[in-house]
Amino acid sequence: MEKKEHRFIPKLKEQLAEGNISRRDFLRYSSLLGLSAAAAYKFAGDITGVSLLPEARAAEMPMGGTLRVSMRCPAIDKPHIYQWVYDSNISRQVCEYLTLTDHDNVTHPGLLAGWEASDDLMTWDLKLRDIKWHNGRDFVAEDVAWNLNHVLDPATGSSVLGLMKGYMMNDAGDALWDANAIEVVDGKTVRLNLRVPQIAVPEHLFHYPLGIIDPEENGNFGVGSNGQGAYELVEYVQNEKAVLVRRNDYDYHGDGPYLDQIEFIDLGDDPSATLSALSSGQVQGSYEGTIGQLEVYRGMPGINVHEATTAKTGVARGQVDAAPFDDPRVRKALRLSIDSPRCLELAHSNSGAPGEHHHVCPIHPDYAPLPEMTRDPEAAKQLLADAGHADGLDLEIACKGDPPWELAAVQTMVEQWGESNIRVAINLLPSSDFWDVWDKVPFGFTSWTHRPLGFMVLGLAYRSGVPWNESHYANPQFDALLTKAEGTLDVEARRAIIKELEMIMQEDGPITQPIWRSVYSAWSDKVVGFRHHPTSYIFGNTLALG
Repeated sequence: MEKKEHRFIPKLKEQLAEGNISRRDFLRYSSLLGLSAAAAYKFAGDITGVSLLPEARAAEMPMGGTLRVSMRCPAIDKPHIYQWVYDSNISRQVCEYLTLTDHDNVTHPGLLAGWEASDDLMTWDLKLRDIKWHNGRDFVAEDVAWNLNHVLDPATGSSVLGLMKGYMMNDAGDALWDANAIEVVDGKTVRLNLRVPQIAVPEHLFHYPLGIIDPEENGNFGVGSNGQGAYELVEYVQNEKAVLVRRNDYDYHGDGPYLDQIEFIDLGDDPSATLSALSSGQVQGSYEGTIGQLEVYRGMPGINVHEATTAKTGVARGQVDAAPFDDPRVRKALRLSIDSPRCLELAHSNSGAPGEHHHVCPIHPDYAPLPEMTRDPEAAKQLLADAGHADGLDLEIACKGDPPWELAAVQTMVEQWGESNIRVAINLLPSSDFWDVWDKVPFGFTSWTHRPLGFMVLGLAYRSGVPWNESHYANPQFDALLTKAEGTLDVEARRAIIKELEMIMQEDGPITQPIWRSVYSAWSDKVVGFRHHPTSYIFGNTLALG
C-alpha cells in the first residue's frame, strides 16, 4: 500500500474539534489507524489547548540493582496459551509484542516500526523494526508470520483465536479464511488480508498470549529462550520464583534497561505474605493488592500506592449446553436476583462500579448506557417457575479465594440468590486447582482482566467456538453483530451496535456480573518509573531503583 493518511483520520479530527469524541478516544483511534503518536498528540494539543504528551523521562535513570516483585509464578512454557496476565509478565521481559497499548489505552509500535491500514480496513501492512534476536539472527517477517499462524491454529488452543476469528478464519473456524490471509510481502513486511473489516488489529496484537517467540523453539519458552527483549530468563521454579538478568551484550531497541536483574517471587495465596514482604523489604513491588489492605498500604512509610481505573471484573457463568443453564430464563433469573451496588460495597469496598451483566464497561469508548437492571427476586422466581423450577434450584459454584474479593463477591451473590430460591453451595478451590478447571466446571466464577475496547472481551469470551468461551455460549445474532461492531470505524455507529450486544447479554447471555473493579498495587518509593497498567502489565525495561 502507498503510504498515506487513512481516510477516517480527517473525520476523527473533525469529531475532536466539535467535541463529539474525547481527546483520549482521538488518540486511541488515530493511532490504531496508523497516525504517529507524535502527530496525534500534537493535533490533540493544538485543538484542545491541553498537552497530552507523555511526561519526558529523566535524562538519567539510576542504573543497576535487583528488583524483587511479589507475583504468582505459574507454568510459563507455552506463551501462546497463557490464561493469566502474570504468566506474560515473566516472558514479556524476554519476548516482546508487535504493539504496545500503554497506560492510557493508546496503542504504539512495539516490535513493529508501524502499520498501515487500507481505507476499507481489509488490508493491514505490518512494518517490522530493523532489530535482531538475542542470538544475533535478524528479526524478519517470517518470524511474525509463524507466530500469527501458530496462535490461529485451532490445535494450539490460543485465546487469540477469539479476537481474530471473525476476520481471519473461515466459517467453521478451523482454518484461515484464505491461504494468503497472512502474507509475507518482504523481509520486513507482513500483510494481513482480512475477511471482513476490523478496527482493532493493532490492539489485538498486544493481547498477552501473543508474545513473539522464536519459531525455532516450536511454541515453547523457558530458561535460556531466545527473544528480543531487554532481559534473559536464567532461572525458573514454578510456584516459587523467576530470575531475569539484563542482556548487556544486546543492542536493545526500547527504553532502558536500567536494572541488572528482576526477580518475581511467588508468595502464595495469602495476601498478608506480600504485605509482610513489602514491609520488610524482601520485595520492592507487588503485582496487585487486595482491596481489604488498601488503607494499610496507604499508611505504610516508604510505600507508594499506584491505582488504576480499569475494566477488570468477575462473572458467574453457567455452561449453556448443560441444564439448567441451557434455559435463558434461568440465566436471567440469576441476574435479576443480584443487587450489584451491594455486591460492589461488600466485595470491593465501592472501589469500581456496579456490574451490568453484559461485560462492556462504562470506561470503554463504545459503551452504551442501558436502563439499570435492578434486583427483582419475585420476577426471578417467576422466571424459574416458567422454566419448570417452581421449587427453586440447587446449584454448586466453583471459585477460588485468591484474591479475597472473588470469594466475597460469590458469598454476596449466594446470599442474594437464596432470596430467589436459588440455593448455591460454594466449592472453594486453591488457585492452582482452579486454574485447571476454570473453563470446565458447569458453574463457576471467573475474573477477567481489562481490555481497552468494549468488543474485545466479547470476542474472547462469548463468540461461538473460541478457546476462552468457558460458558459455551453460541448465538448467531450475537456473533454477527460482534463482527459488524469490530469493523465499524465511527464511534457513535459502533456504540449503537454495542448497545444491541449489551441487550442480548442481559436477556439471553450466560453471565451474572456483579462488579467492575478499580485496582492498585503497592511499590517501594525506591522504585523509579512504575505506573500501574490497567491490565497489570509490568514493563521491566522501564524500571529502576533509586
